[in-house]
Amino acid sequence: MPDTLKAQHTAFLTRGHCGFSDMGRVLFSIVDDATGWHDTVCGMMDDRLMAERFGTRGFEQARNDMYRSAREGLMKEMGRWGLGKRDLHANVNFFSKVTADENGNLTFQPGHSMVGSHVDTRFDMHVLIAVSTCPHPLDPATQYGPKPVKLTAWRAGIATSDDYCRNFRGENQRAFENNARYFAD
Repeated sequence: MPDTLKAQHTAFLTRGHCGFSDMGRVLFSIVDDATGWHDTVCGMMDDRLMAERFGTRGFEQARNDMYRSAREGLMKEMGRWGLGKRDLHANVNFFSKVTADENGNLTFQPGHSMVGSHVDTRFDMHVLIAVSTCPHPLDPATQYGPKPVKLTAWRAGIATSDDYCRNFRGENQRAFENNARYFAD
């Protein structure tokens, strides 16, 4: 996330923005977006915050209604691929908006994403994604209630020279050139 935000001079993601690797390559591009703002700075809910806000409910007692923090869920999914704690990096909280006041205090914006909202991402390199529907760490909700998410995948092809995301910023153009060089070998 640090390279993504620095390169595009932003604190949130929306249509036209790209996710950058630490090598200045484009990992993904946001080609369409119904909400206009995706949080990149608040991280994810961990086990401590989860227990403080919602209590604990393990699988033994609650079965599929158990409580699982975003961190725990992502670690379990990543573990299936031989990845661990050192591989867990800054995340994007899609469908979440957080604003800062003049003192730097962050505020979650409830109701930012409506049912049926979508974000279309094109993956411009080979990536592994892990998804959690755990509530946002700043969401003021008092009940644990992950929301359903529908994921659809299709082949989109390589970004063309007139692609909106490629041309959104000069930094994006250079990152797409880095991708081309990487795949040329």
